[in-house]
Amino acid sequence: MLIEFQHYLTFDNIYLWSNFLVLPFWIMLIFIPNSRITQIFVNSIVLPLLFSTAYIYVLYQIILIDESILNIFNLYLGIDSLYALLSNEGFLVVFWLHFLAINLFIASWVSRDVIKYNISRIISLFSLVLIYFFGPVGLVFYWIFRIFYSKKLGLHD
Repeated sequence: MLIEFQHYLTFDNIYLWSNFLVLPFWIMLIFIPNSRITQIFVNSIVLPLLFSTAYIYVLYQIILIDESILNIFNLYLGIDSLYALLSNEGFLVVFWLHFLAINLFIASWVSRDVIKYNISRIISLFSLVLIYFFGPVGLVFYWIFRIFYSKKLGLHD
């Protein structure tokens, strides 16, 4: 049974499932950010555990197919090296999982910060949607409005 499950866990399936499974967490952040359910699932160790498990499994599979894990450092050698690295399905899935985890972490922080400063739900909604699709652009959009609500300009928090 375990071997059958392992055959199901292809890079393509991990990519598809990670995309589908992240959506309920985003929905919770957008529609019920104050809920206890959101606090348990989104603002706790649950998501990092899920993402890190998938991340480690994909890295393990990369090693099994005789790819050097040290190739990941080639991404700093230039755009051509990054392109070559991302042409490998395993490394592409690792980067995608990384992207999903970081965006969800940022959205979780924004969601908690919105509650802390009592910021408009419309601004929160728009910021979270921007973070979902464009990452840092949504965060900067949120920071601009946060300055007006918190009445302070800080370079860190």
